[in-house]
Amino acid sequence: MSGDETPRYDGVDEMLADARSHLDRVDAAQAHRELLAGDAILVDIRPAAQREAEGEVDPALPLQVIERNVLEWRFDPRSEARVPEASYDARVIVLCQEGYTSSLAAHALQQLGIHRATDVVGGFAAWREAGLPVAADPLP
Repeated sequence: MSGDETPRYDGVDEMLADARSHLDRVDAAQAHRELLAGDAILVDIRPAAQREAEGEVDPALPLQVIERNVLEWRFDPRSEARVPEASYDARVIVLCQEGYTSSLAAHALQQLGIHRATDVVGGFAAWREAGLPVAADPLP
């Protein structure tokens, strides 16, 4: 950054607040209801190591595991690397571990034109806390 450029945000907290101001965030129970109704797809953006350590959403649900570093390419309807579900009208609910990274990711999807993108308040930790379906834990 050159000396005459001013940062757009006064820190990451302000950036996060701005991202969230554009989202209609849902709690874990609401996300689960939307999945069961067939109205949404849940996208877990956590890295493999974190999913292994913390657990995963039950794979029987409409779920995509797409790590954060490729999310935009997979959901941009114009991208050659898109998933079949990529659509400007798709209801994409992004999930991270605690609901911070997912807010930034969902906002990035909105900026690509996926206007119904949002995230889960509290992330996977809230999902598990609410007693929602998770994958069976591996045996020791």
